[in-house]
Amino acid sequence: MFETITEMFMQYGQLGLFALAFLDSFILPVPPFFLQIAMSLLSPADALYYATVAFLGSVLGAPMGYLLGKILGKPLMHKVVPARWSEAATEKFTKDGDAAVLIGSFTPIPYKVFTILSGVFGFSLLKLLIYSIFGRGIKFYLIGVLFFLYGKHAKELLDQYLEVTLLALAAVLTLGWLLLKRRKS
Repeated sequence: MFETITEMFMQYGQLGLFALAFLDSFILPVPPFFLQIAMSLLSPADALYYATVAFLGSVLGAPMGYLLGKILGKPLMHKVVPARWSEAATEKFTKDGDAAVLIGSFTPIPYKVFTILSGVFGFSLLKLLIYSIFGRGIKFYLIGVLFFLYGKHAKELLDQYLEVTLLALAAVLTLGWLLLKRRKS
């Protein structure tokens, strides 16, 4: 399925990459990284351009996920989830939503989960956009820089180290977040 959707969007070049990144932020199950990597493999010299296209599409799609969560999320949540659970989740997301969105913006977890939950739990749209810029920028530009510097060899590096690197970065950010939070209190 991933390959079929990726091939469909690849036909449209950078417009397809932008559309896939945009739609991935709130609805599509295929991350744009597959297409970014495929396009960067074909033209490593353009890898930073592809990173920019995917980054812009993803960040501009985040408010759509937020609105989807705001409009449809709570009514659906109240029908499916017991009230005490939804209240506890709302309280938890209000308290630790910054960390969830920031860390979630560059982990392997689909980003649409965080954009939609931000809307469901009334997280700040401005903060969502700021964290999207930071987290999605890291993820897209890491891939872009690798292809720009190492060409087709970057694919091997990504296959071996991307998820581990992103998870390690998430762990470091989480630790930093906890230390900062502890220092404030």
